[in-house]
Amino acid sequence: MKFHTEYLWFNTKKHREYVNITGEVESILHKSGIKEGMILVSAMHITASVYINDAEQGLLEDIDSWLETLAPFNAKYHHHRTGETNGDAHLKSLLMHHEVVIPVTEGKLDFGPWQQVYYAEFDGQRKKRVIVKVMGE
Repeated sequence: MKFHTEYLWFNTKKHREYVNITGEVESILHKSGIKEGMILVSAMHITASVYINDAEQGLLEDIDSWLETLAPFNAKYHHHRTGETNGDAHLKSLLMHHEVVIPVTEGKLDFGPWQQVYYAEFDGQRKKRVIVKVMGE
């Protein structure tokens, strides 16, 4: 079995942002030379997420509204007693999860229709990274 690891770095312009990283993940897969296996894409920060869904602007807006309803900014979070002000970003990350595993078949991401990989930032405007690890033959 072979392994190939690369990192994607982000410094978003907005506090909350959703970035389609499918092209970057495909490029890393191609560089790896792996034809059959799995690819792990994982946010390495506790206020960010990686998820798979449709690349449709209305859906992105719905996801953002849904997350803000479930985990709104609230100055009274217990976490804020530590001096932080990003308790909602931690909760949003928990709801969206921090990683995905994608099958690789015949050298391609083996997606269903419309599936794309996204990096979701909930406490942005600072440097963060995502690990992309390709495993297989």
